[in-house]
Amino acid sequence: MKRRLLGLLAAVALGAAVAGQAPRPPSSTITLALTGDSIITRKLSVHSEPAFAQLIDLIRAADAAFTNLEVLFHDYEPAPMHESGGTWMRAEPELAKELAWAGFDLVSRANNHAGDYGPEGMRLTSKHVREAGLVEAGVGESLAEAREARFLDTPRGRIALVSVASTFPDHSRAAPARDGVRGRPGLSPLRFTTTYQVTRAQLDSLRATARALGLRAPDGDRVRLFGQTFAVGDAPAVRTEPLKEDVDQIAAVVRGASRLSDLTIVTIHAHEGAPGDRATPAQFLPTFARAMVDAGADVFAGHGPHVVRGIEIYQGKPLIYSLGDFIFQNETLLRMPAEAYGQYGLGPDAGVADFNARRYDNDTRGFPADREIWEGLVAVGTWQDRRLVALRLYPITLGFGQPSARRGRPVLAEGELAQKILKDVADRSKPFGTDIGVSSGVGVVGLKVSGTFSSRDGQQR
Repeated sequence: MKRRLLGLLAAVALGAAVAGQAPRPPSSTITLALTGDSIITRKLSVHSEPAFAQLIDLIRAADAAFTNLEVLFHDYEPAPMHESGGTWMRAEPELAKELAWAGFDLVSRANNHAGDYGPEGMRLTSKHVREAGLVEAGVGESLAEAREARFLDTPRGRIALVSVASTFPDHSRAAPARDGVRGRPGLSPLRFTTTYQVTRAQLDSLRATARALGLRAPDGDRVRLFGQTFAVGDAPAVRTEPLKEDVDQIAAVVRGASRLSDLTIVTIHAHEGAPGDRATPAQFLPTFARAMVDAGADVFAGHGPHVVRGIEIYQGKPLIYSLGDFIFQNETLLRMPAEAYGQYGLGPDAGVADFNARRYDNDTRGFPADREIWEGLVAVGTWQDRRLVALRLYPITLGFGQPSARRGRPVLAEGELAQKILKDVADRSKPFGTDIGVSSGVGVVGLKVSGTFSSRDGQQR
């Protein structure tokens, strides 16, 4: 639908030019639909109920739409790696076209499943993604290629996408070429350091324990023990900080991309949360997000924790720390490698359904029993000349409590569930100083625009 409309607009412009009239320049207004994680293993286009059709229409109506592609497309040509990002994610190659059917144009590829089937799985997925007409970013044959921005041209402007991940098995991290050695294929990483802050007495106790075990534990306010860094502080705390080398490299890409586009998206796949609180981003994430805006990003979109997180408005730019899941069909994989079954003590006669039953204890634990996993948001932003003028949040449900063959597909949420999802994002945004109201079942983010406050209907007051 969106592509048909764009073609019609192009035809009108061409007709005007033929008639001797100067065609109107493209509008400076761009709308962008943003979603979270998409693990797609079943067709979308066979469904048509109103709550689903309205959601698809919402995505198609935007000038561009984004999702995080957290599954690989191939026909099992590559062997699985010995380690996965949690589950070895793979789907039928034709499902890439289902995302295009739903209105998506842009997908991020840097996530913890990018390397589940090694470099060949990554390459085959890229092939099928491109053939479906989708623009991808976040993986490549070397670190430089994985880092680079990719671009989508629309009648309303050019959009750049930069994709990175902080959550990944180390084997999937791309590396640069050096001394005649080829670069390693993989994803664009954002690494970070973790420091465990403890009291002086606690550090002395740790040091004494290490020395009793014959480990090296030098004196001072900081010591590395058991593979972790401990430092003296006023009270116990966990401190995380993005690796400067990675931030600088990614910021350089963003600076260049912002000069070559009308809108620049930086997106990250990050499971990491505050200690004991998955709904709050780990400390390094806001630091990184703000650095990306300082480098020229217009929007920061996070995904990965499988739950909704808060929204921050920084320098007038939205930092969306997680929209939760959009498609979550991780239980209907066709096949799984031996390592998947082995970790649960399942024998050679077990299949995917047996794996699910053992992993989730017949839906009584893990993802199936966790209501928030099956809730999410679609964010639709409007920019005028690179200035955010509206940001609306549409609550969605993926069917908590339904059988595994049905759950995982999004529809617009209604009633109490919609109110609950919007309350969650509003409450989680308050620590960032962000006000989110509700109008007709849709969340509306309060924005400061040129020194005034944009009200919840998008008008200045």
